[in-house]
Amino acid sequence: MRKSTIFFSSVVLLAVALTPMSASAHAILVKSQPTKDETVTVAPKQIDLWFNDPVKSEYKALAVIDSEGKRVDNHDVEQALTDGSHIHATVGDLPAGIYTVRYRVVSQDTHIVTGKFQFTVKP
Repeated sequence: MRKSTIFFSSVVLLAVALTPMSASAHAILVKSQPTKDETVTVAPKQIDLWFNDPVKSEYKALAVIDSEGKRVDNHDVEQALTDGSHIHATVGDLPAGIYTVRYRVVSQDTHIVTGKFQFTVKP
């Protein structure tokens, strides 16, 4: 009887280990252009963010704010058609200065993910 209990337990454990589990991780920013704390000599025309997983198309936000607290992006955040992990927004002519990029996306698991980073324009 003991051998059958061990065998049954082993089969159950193996079945659980081989059962695919649904992913429930939050989206994580893995790449940006410009990058965090980067100093660029040519002001970007677009800010690009890539996450480790696709994000939901609704409720996404991306803002670029200058050192005086003024929003300088064109309020046109878009998600790439062929890559759901990539969002971007355009900016006008950025003079020299420090800029903060703020973002908000919804992970596929419906959790809200927010963050921010800075870059510097120094011709």
